[in-house]
Amino acid sequence: MTQTLEPTATTDLVAAARGLATVIDAEADRMETERRITEPVVAALADARIFWMLVPRAFGGGGVGIVEALQVIEELSRADGSTGWAVMANAFSTGIAAGFLGDEGAREIFAGDDKGVTAGMILPTGTGVRVDGGYRVTGRYGFASGSGHASWIGAGFVVHDDEGNPEVVDGTPVCRVAFVPREKVEFLGGWNVMGMVATGSDDYAVHEVFVPEAHTMDTFSTVPVRPEAVYKLGLLGIGVGGHAPVALGIAQRALEEIARITAVKSRPGYDGPVGDSPMFRREFAANEALLQAARRYVYDAHADAEAAAAAGEITDEHRARLRQVTTWVQSVAQDVVTFAYNWGGSASLRTPSVLGRCLRDISVGAQHMLVEPMTLVEAAGPILAGYTTR
Repeated sequence: MTQTLEPTATTDLVAAARGLATVIDAEADRMETERRITEPVVAALADARIFWMLVPRAFGGGGVGIVEALQVIEELSRADGSTGWAVMANAFSTGIAAGFLGDEGAREIFAGDDKGVTAGMILPTGTGVRVDGGYRVTGRYGFASGSGHASWIGAGFVVHDDEGNPEVVDGTPVCRVAFVPREKVEFLGGWNVMGMVATGSDDYAVHEVFVPEAHTMDTFSTVPVRPEAVYKLGLLGIGVGGHAPVALGIAQRALEEIARITAVKSRPGYDGPVGDSPMFRREFAANEALLQAARRYVYDAHADAEAAAAAGEITDEHRARLRQVTTWVQSVAQDVVTFAYNWGGSASLRTPSVLGRCLRDISVGAQHMLVEPMTLVEAAGPILAGYTTR
């Protein structure tokens, strides 16, 4: 999709996201059944300008920092995990494109009246033959979350010369990401899963598509084109962090649901509602504390990193802590959701049910390769080094 926007206006995007809970909640069951983000939700997100929250204000976007962007995703995920995940994929890949594409390409896609929404895979699994003015790109890709309403689809590729040989610089293949107009992409389906169903994270392919140089960027760039501090977090800092508020939002919704259910739920052996029992209250308080602590660390770590980036002082430890907290919060959220689901009894088992959807969504979200346990091993080095210099 594209969307015509008026010149930049100051908007509280967190409040706007919170205000969309009613329409998202009303559509959540249909979205899971139809395996897509439905049009009423897409339209509401576009009207609120949320897709473009990480696009620079100079281009007519929201121009928000990383913390506000994470808060927006948490609110959307509290309403529905699939919606939060899909918008995270759209808005954060759009932010990366706006910050790391060359100025010409970024303006063509984002600065006009019709602003693009991106989705898709940036890993270099395709091939791009260098031709006059750009590349001829071919490849098959997966996990195109949010692609159902995206107008530009990312396609990572290894650059080849016109004889079919990969280009190499200092022993490393040259890799780029192309942003391809939706109409030139073949969507293949394949997202048949237990949770995050409505994200539409389908497979897709591009076949000998010409992409101008201006619509491509270096896959592993560390230097943004734009000056805003959020882009100085880097592709990984932006792309990974969005997974954390999805987990926070799903867990928050699970606590809200179980508090509501147990306030009136009775069971044999309990004197009054289950929610009044000391056993439930102790577990609720412990799990709620874990979620509060995780939320604080998510936002503190990202605020610290962005402030350091703005000052030109971001360190390996800052980046490591972003990886650490984004992975760690997944296990916290899984524990919180499992606690709520188990106390829900038959209310959790029914289809549809919010607690059932929360459990399925958090189980799938925590399997993403960017938050798998090995990332904690990778993060440990710079964090340990920081302890030895204190």
